[in-house]
Amino acid sequence: MRIHCLPTQLVNQIAAGEVVERPSSVVKELVENCFDAGAHHIHIDIEQGGARRIKIRDDGSGIVKDDLPLALSRHATSKIATLQDLEQVASMGFRGEALPSISSVARLTLISRIAGADCAWRVDSDGSEKNFEPQPDPHPQGTTVDVRDLFYNTPARRKFLKTEKTEFAHIETLVERMALSRFDIGFTLLHNQKEVLNLRPAATDKAQEQRVALICGPAFIDNAITIDFAASGLSVTGWVGLPTFSRSQQDMQFFYVNNRLIKDKLVAHAVKQAYQDVLYHGRHPVFVLYLTLDPALVDVNAHPAKLEVRFREGRLVHDFLFSALHRSLAVLRPGHQDIATQSSVGLPMPVQPPAAVGAKFAYSARPPQQSSLPLQVEEQIKLYANLYQEPAKNLPQPTSEIPPPLGFAIAHLHNVFILSETPSGIILVDAHAAHERVTYERLKRQYQQGAVPSQPLLLPVKLIVTLAEADLAEQAYDFFHALGFEVSRSGPEILILRSVPALLRDGDMETLLRDVLADFSEHGMSQRIQEHSNQLLATMACHGAVRAHRRLGIDEMNALLREMEQTERSGQCNHGRPTWIALSTADLDKFFLRGQ
Repeated sequence: MRIHCLPTQLVNQIAAGEVVERPSSVVKELVENCFDAGAHHIHIDIEQGGARRIKIRDDGSGIVKDDLPLALSRHATSKIATLQDLEQVASMGFRGEALPSISSVARLTLISRIAGADCAWRVDSDGSEKNFEPQPDPHPQGTTVDVRDLFYNTPARRKFLKTEKTEFAHIETLVERMALSRFDIGFTLLHNQKEVLNLRPAATDKAQEQRVALICGPAFIDNAITIDFAASGLSVTGWVGLPTFSRSQQDMQFFYVNNRLIKDKLVAHAVKQAYQDVLYHGRHPVFVLYLTLDPALVDVNAHPAKLEVRFREGRLVHDFLFSALHRSLAVLRPGHQDIATQSSVGLPMPVQPPAAVGAKFAYSARPPQQSSLPLQVEEQIKLYANLYQEPAKNLPQPTSEIPPPLGFAIAHLHNVFILSETPSGIILVDAHAAHERVTYERLKRQYQQGAVPSQPLLLPVKLIVTLAEADLAEQAYDFFHALGFEVSRSGPEILILRSVPALLRDGDMETLLRDVLADFSEHGMSQRIQEHSNQLLATMACHGAVRAHRRLGIDEMNALLREMEQTERSGQCNHGRPTWIALSTADLDKFFLRGQ
């Protein structure tokens, strides 16, 4: 066959295959046009899951009569004019192909009126880009796009549509996600003449939280912290869920770049890294985050449906997001639930005096500071007893007895859980999990400072290992030394352990070294083992934590509670499980029907 040009309608139908996947794709394109038109309210009317009808009306700036035929022509747009405009797109829509693509696979009517015009004008399109004769219409200022009988002329594609309920569920989810991108706009969503969603513009912080709670559920806001970071021309704001508030699916992760809803592997990796040692395995974090940057630094033309972007400085964006989330999660500890903002990532977060759990209490004296070489739990008994039971000599004397956030221990239940009393209720702490986190954070700090302090063993430990493990230990001598171990080879399959990390000196050193060797074997040497150093430190911390079913004294328990109050991420153990829970007196009253 000879080469020939395809008919305009067929060209548009081919383009529609990239733009219009299902009814929700049509809604996305049309709502983005409403955003660009400066709409204050968007009304979305859906029939039969969108297959029968998608009618979207806005109160935006409208389209001039003479431009209506162009709006339905391929690659015609008001949003870019030059290549430079394309390289720094600030609008939601810009390709100029959505309306003609939609009209090629549906019956489309476009009605629009600009401010000051005597009337609105209406055109009908079948995708051929011909026979446009604008007709007057009484429509108010703004634009309505009425899409009927989607895929009526492409029956093969119509067969791929799911049930009405499923298709509308996609539309509802999309509208909710888009509503989170523009708090200044109101949204109304109807399905088969029944109102499903009615959101007013949210101008205040409280109103925005209410919109987030309506879409993500009130539990999300109750278990989220606010983010507000800026550095290097980038800023990120929004909400991230506590590590203990996670989901089995990635269905509550909303990320926006310059108010554009996107999915990006780089962003997903940064978030995953930030949560890596506080989230239970197999669970996914929840978040609503807004990244703002210079439009010239992000390519929004990387995907036909504009669902993906490409960052020109990908590493910068990744590290910025990781730092912002990592620091915000790090300061989550008892009494530090309100996250302060900072203007530059990398600076230490301001440490506020912790408030008591469930009540407005705060230290009137400076809280205890951790030493550069943290002590064992047993060795801190006297220090903390002096601070909280008798005034410490080197600290200002409190004016009154003010309890710490986690209260005071009163019992060790089943030799596993610490029971603590606070002015507003009780607290239960998993002693092993909490001490594991405390030890892990100390080990990380020591390792980041250059080396983990070690302590010589009174009697060296001899280990019989495999030939491969002995080779590995010999090759990794320097790295073992940085972790606080002094281990040498005395035979083909014999290792001698002479020094161990000071924090772990009371643990089972032989088992610990074998577990560390197993981690080495799994991750290999060189750069990869450095990348997995936190996993090795977590393994070590688990061995150094107080054993379950080991009876703790009152002083030991109080010492651990005080350490938790000063330790980053102490709300979760190294495996992402919670370390403590609180029950208020009101909760206790409910158990026994008091006051009812």
